[in-house]
Amino acid sequence: MGADLVVVREDPFNAEVRLSRLSEGGVTPNERFYVRSHFTTPSIDATDWRLRVHGMVGKELSLGLDDLRQMPVREEAVTLECAGNGRSMFRPKVEGEPWALGAVSTAAWKGAPLSGVLGAAGLDARAKHLVFRAAEGFERSLSLDEARQAMVVFEMNGRPLPVEHGHPVRLVVPGWYAVASVKWLTDVEVTDRPFEGHFQTDRYVYEWPDRREPVTQLKVRSLVTHPEDGSAVRAGRFVIRGLAWSGMGAVTRVEVSLGSGRWAEAALRGSGRYAWRQWELTAQVERPGRLAIRSRATDASGQTQPEHAEWNRLGYGNNSIQTVSVRVVQA
Repeated sequence: MGADLVVVREDPFNAEVRLSRLSEGGVTPNERFYVRSHFTTPSIDATDWRLRVHGMVGKELSLGLDDLRQMPVREEAVTLECAGNGRSMFRPKVEGEPWALGAVSTAAWKGAPLSGVLGAAGLDARAKHLVFRAAEGFERSLSLDEARQAMVVFEMNGRPLPVEHGHPVRLVVPGWYAVASVKWLTDVEVTDRPFEGHFQTDRYVYEWPDRREPVTQLKVRSLVTHPEDGSAVRAGRFVIRGLAWSGMGAVTRVEVSLGSGRWAEAALRGSGRYAWRQWELTAQVERPGRLAIRSRATDASGQTQPEHAEWNRLGYGNNSIQTVSVRVVQA
């Protein structure tokens, strides 16, 4: 585990990334990738591991790692973000892991499309839902339509999955909060009805006084990663950098505001549909003193980051505009 991770909880282990260390060449190195665990990390021998695919299928499958590798595979850069990222910033405070803003990372994931695995099993015409079960006891479900882009992954940034990220195999669901990307995957059940497990109905739902909604796609969001909050910058020209992503459409615009000034459009880099985009703006500030830097992202669906995300009882989906405070000093 790298020194760039900030431990949020020791057992089960949860850690977020220092914002200045989130990205390296567009992805997050494996040892720097944030970690979210609900239970104790299981120990699995990859040579003994099997994935059972059963339920409403024509042929029940028991697949080993070599079986997956022999299927058609794809590699895709995908951003994963914990649904509770930013929870500690909700007011009034809510229960749950007190994440700041670093429970997000991006990797290049390689594996077999879930559609290929299901195709090998053959689906019953009445099948509508999939239940994914993990070796440590975690369970989540998606409809067949929601799982269309999912991958059964065995490599992360060109290397076998690390233990804390699901070794030997995990699910990756592009565009969704990471709760859907079940780690240590061992079982896929095909059913004709919605799943009602604890992490489906009691947790990972937005709860407001008048309604409930499931946590699904990533909300549009941007972060300032340079300069760091609380740091000093020299008066004159300096560069502001950051990252932006959304599960509802590609990020199309990032704007930056200095102090109480107008929003200025930043330059975007990268074009991956499910991976964050890097952005950059060169600013010029001559007056010494405190300076607030804010960024906001807009995606192809027309969604823009709100000033303040709507508070909810379990503290999910906080995509409020971030404020970074720096000190401008004489050159």
